[in-house]
Amino acid sequence: MSRYASKSQTVRKPAVVSKSGIVAAQNRLAAEQGAEAMVRGGNAIDAAVTTAFALAATEPWMSGLGGGGSMLIYLAKEDQVKVIDFGMVSPSNLDPADYPLSGGVASDLFPWPAVVEDRNLLGAKSIAVPGAVDGLGKALEAYGTIAWHEAIQPAIDLAEAGLSVDWFSALVIASSAKDLSRFPSSASVYLDDGFPPSPTWHAVGRSPTRELTGLTNTLKHLAEYGPREFYEGALAKVIAKDVQEAGGYLSEADLAAYEARELEPLVQDYRGAKIYVQPELNGGPTMLKAFDEISGQDLAGDRPGAATYKAYAESLLKVYEERLATLGDADEARGESCTTHLSAVDSEGNMVTLTTTLLSIFGSKLVLPTSGILMNNGIMWFDPRPGHPNSLAPAKRCLANYSPTIMKDDWGRVALGASGGRKIFPAVFHILSYIKDFGMSLDEAMHHARIDVSGTERVVMDAALPLAVRGDLVSRFNTAETPRDVFPLAFACPSAVLRKGNENQGASEVMHPWSDAVSAESRAHTVPTIRE
Repeated sequence: MSRYASKSQTVRKPAVVSKSGIVAAQNRLAAEQGAEAMVRGGNAIDAAVTTAFALAATEPWMSGLGGGGSMLIYLAKEDQVKVIDFGMVSPSNLDPADYPLSGGVASDLFPWPAVVEDRNLLGAKSIAVPGAVDGLGKALEAYGTIAWHEAIQPAIDLAEAGLSVDWFSALVIASSAKDLSRFPSSASVYLDDGFPPSPTWHAVGRSPTRELTGLTNTLKHLAEYGPREFYEGALAKVIAKDVQEAGGYLSEADLAAYEARELEPLVQDYRGAKIYVQPELNGGPTMLKAFDEISGQDLAGDRPGAATYKAYAESLLKVYEERLATLGDADEARGESCTTHLSAVDSEGNMVTLTTTLLSIFGSKLVLPTSGILMNNGIMWFDPRPGHPNSLAPAKRCLANYSPTIMKDDWGRVALGASGGRKIFPAVFHILSYIKDFGMSLDEAMHHARIDVSGTERVVMDAALPLAVRGDLVSRFNTAETPRDVFPLAFACPSAVLRKGNENQGASEVMHPWSDAVSAESRAHTVPTIRE
């Protein structure tokens, strides 16, 4: 009998259904800003970019101006999928010899051999060239309809209001307080005399807030001068100066050379549906191989059973073995990823699936003192050992795990992705199979129990899976059982939108306390006046 069997509460987060646009994200406040952009006449791209900037103020430890990521865009009129890659790149003058091994194993997401002073994990030397601002700017310019300053203004308003300290934000800050305390500029934003802030115990009333003054001023500056100001203007100069004064490699030249890329998606047929992912260094290509592995197997039935999860586990174990051997990821993922995912659909059927990240929670843990930007620790994506497929080197693109995905079928389309490091593409894989192979609604698929295989060692089972399924998996594989809980998240955190006919659906991770899907029609009566 499962030791979690006595856990009797049931958590549900119903999918939102609407003929208007919908944004699904890991933070409801940010999703509301995207939905309101559509109320004002914007499309799904406007909504996604607005939401992504808002997340920098509402969920700053997950993503922001100092990070990177990628997005897939479905253009309904053209029936085309576009990819914008704004992943991070290592600085051009980075010296791999400056990251000597110290013995032991690193303590963050990937158990690389430990580096002296954790230089690849913490502080200025862990910072890669961020791509988020250029990627969001390119998406808005090419496929959006609203002005740049309109997309950033909600983020400015949220940053000016300050970061709300409720129980969840207090928990997240506490989990990184020791590392944040190493950097005075970071401690001044997130800590109280070196300690995590405490939420109020009152049942009613506004939560205390943390001031984000530096970020607010930087967002205002970006709104006025445009996205390339981050890479070529006065802002680029102060970013590079702060990083180099703290001992990092990021330079003005690195920023000026950075360009987000528009790529052709990889597309694969799966039982008559087409699955689109980003090519190259992310989780999407590996996920397509997993679908190829199960494409010839009979998964028929009303609900996935023991044979289904056996097939899932075998395919994921096989493709991860290949991924680790050829792409150089680590042997076992640990910790919590600092990634966020959002998906958006508008009333015309345009869709966006967008993942953006700082990599670890709070990224490098370094808030730049002049600009207030929390920077990534993208250097941690690289193997610090020389001579491996993903070894650390200058001017090299980072190997990421995010997997924004679009699936088109004869009934419609679904756009989704997740946060959760190496747990991401197995979650996307499960949800797409639930929808395609078992005809689940988006609501059913998001609530249904999953397994996670994010390496070659172990199959992690949701304790909510039927006993017969768990028993069969235990008899076949090295397994571990865990509940789908709030913190830490044992499974990835997905957000998705679905289009069927002229009806839209949106849903987000059931167990994430802040995630939600928000429809434009629900925000129509609450739209603030846009400040010119």
